[in-house]
Amino acid sequence: MKSNVQEFKNIKNKIMSKNKIFIAALATSIVFVSCNSNKTETHGEETEHHDEHENTNTAMLTAEQMKSIKIELGSIEKKQLTASLKANGILKVPNQNKANATASLGGVIKSILVQTGNTVNQGQIIATITNNSFITLQEEFLSVSSKAELAQLEFARQKELEQGNATALKNLQSAEAELKTLKAKRASLQKQLELIGINTETLTSENMQSAVSITSPISGAISNVMVNIGSYVDANNPIAEIVDNSQLHLDLYVYEKDLQKLKVGQTIHFTLTNNPGKEYDADVYAISNTFEQNTKAVAVHAMVKGNKQGLIDGMSITALVSLENATVDAVPANAIVNHEGQDYIFIVTDAHKEEEHHGETETAEHKHDEHGHEHSEKEEPEHKEEGTTFEKIPIRKGTTDVGYSEITLLKEIPANSKVVVNGAFFILAKMNNKGEGHAH
Repeated sequence: MKSNVQEFKNIKNKIMSKNKIFIAALATSIVFVSCNSNKTETHGEETEHHDEHENTNTAMLTAEQMKSIKIELGSIEKKQLTASLKANGILKVPNQNKANATASLGGVIKSILVQTGNTVNQGQIIATITNNSFITLQEEFLSVSSKAELAQLEFARQKELEQGNATALKNLQSAEAELKTLKAKRASLQKQLELIGINTETLTSENMQSAVSITSPISGAISNVMVNIGSYVDANNPIAEIVDNSQLHLDLYVYEKDLQKLKVGQTIHFTLTNNPGKEYDADVYAISNTFEQNTKAVAVHAMVKGNKQGLIDGMSITALVSLENATVDAVPANAIVNHEGQDYIFIVTDAHKEEEHHGETETAEHKHDEHGHEHSEKEEPEHKEEGTTFEKIPIRKGTTDVGYSEITLLKEIPANSKVVVNGAFFILAKMNNKGEGHAH
């Protein structure tokens, strides 16, 4: 009996021992599965989180979008925005580079061959006028020329007779006086005809002109046309004004306290007061020694350098006179945007290409399951819209003058990066809208 009881206890212990091992194994399996499940869920959440929070520092615009909002690209430039003197002035063309086209004799405007803004060369015909007096002058010139030729023959005849004592000396003197008078009159008429543009060397009774041409006295651009077809102009009244901008200079007005800071040869950077988008340069060549009327300002004269397209006599300008050679990194003021108290610029970047490459790598990595086996299915690459990607770069803003602002980059960027100089605000708006969309 005791033997049976002992055997029963042994069997019970073995069963309990096996149950413990089974429970322990089961618990281990549950923990392992749970961990794998958590990892899978975490990875899914991270993927979803990554998808929902893509790089909010970049934005992509298509070529059509860039054209519609007039995106313009430039670069970070070196500018003399410090150690400089700010002044206002006006563009001027020297008087020797301005001219009026006039007629030496009055007449009626027959034709106008130019209009305001046209470029003309010296001697180019800009208008024609008619007047009966032109015909009268030519007729008189031809008549006097014939009489002068006859008088020349008469003088030669009288001279021969006088030498042979066949005529009185008085007759020779009279013939000589008549010849001189006709020659003087002919010369006078010749000059008058040449002034109105008629060539007397080729003038005959068959080719007399009823209209004469008005030509440009200098090369330049037509700044004003003062007459209409059919209108009458008096002698020496202006018909058109021509301006030669090749010698354009600016008069800068500097006050007495700053006069000692200036000297001949200094460089001036200036922009048009009403259009500060483009900068021009000029060199100081003279400083006036008298004050301007009714002011305590002195005129500083500077010659404009480089391309003068868009510059017109009389335009107001705002300028900086460089007092030393110190330069700083600067961009046009329109290139800087502010978001949540921080200033930024936008540069063209290839960040979207890196994201695409990163996405392709992740796709390749996820083609394996948890057992390390490759899936047979191939994921189709997602179609990416082509465009230009812009990255938001934080900066610290410094001095602003003549449409440019000094900047200090707070993030390193590639050398020669293209900077958005116009339209940065619209890129910021698009970027913020994208961020708000992902937040929801």
